[in-house]
Amino acid sequence: QPEGIWVTGMGEVFITPDIATLNLGIASQEATVAEAQAKAAEAMDKVMQALKDNGIEAKDIQTGHFSISQRSRWDDMKQTEVVTGYYVTNMVTVKIRNTAGSDDETGLNDRAGKVIDAVILAGGDLIRINGINFTVDDPAQYYQEVREKAMTAAKEKAEDLAELAGLTLGKPTYILENAQYTPIYGGYANFAMAVPAPTISAGSTSISSGQTSITLTVQVTYSVTK
Repeated sequence: QPEGIWVTGMGEVFITPDIATLNLGIASQEATVAEAQAKAAEAMDKVMQALKDNGIEAKDIQTGHFSISQRSRWDDMKQTEVVTGYYVTNMVTVKIRNTAGSDDETGLNDRAGKVIDAVILAGGDLIRINGINFTVDDPAQYYQEVREKAMTAAKEKAEDLAELAGLTLGKPTYILENAQYTPIYGGYANFAMAVPAPTISAGSTSISSGQTSITLTVQVTYSVTK
């Protein structure tokens, strides 16, 4: 049977995100595939140029979804499906980095807002922005700090238990670590952020990244003596 005192300690650190990830793209519906694809391609070229003009590098843009689907309706008179058009969707994931520094929340918020405004202006009524989330580019750099907090918490808990039981706490004989990084997700609502060009002004979209956290738990067994 296991002997000693078994405890769990948790550490947590809160971090200002330095990356915003946008899921955005173009959706076009026309009578033919060729027309829908041509409109989508033209709008997407403008969106990609807007991203480039706002300092987004090619490595931070990745196609996540491309589809061409048929649209139809049920004809009661003919008792059959009638094709009404074709729908082209081209979605990309865009990583927006905080060029002002990882500890500058305002810099990331401002840049994300400007990128959103730029792609709306470029894509017009065909633009779709389905979600945003905030992450940390290198969460591993914070693991040492959170690990120390977890081990300190475990030891303090074990010392309290040993004192209450009238025992002398020894050294750890077993340690199990479990780390978890929790990015902030804004969700994917599948809505269209499309605003006519004349109403767009620079920096009009307000973005707030808040904070994300890294948690780490350790299960520690300490030897004891009477």
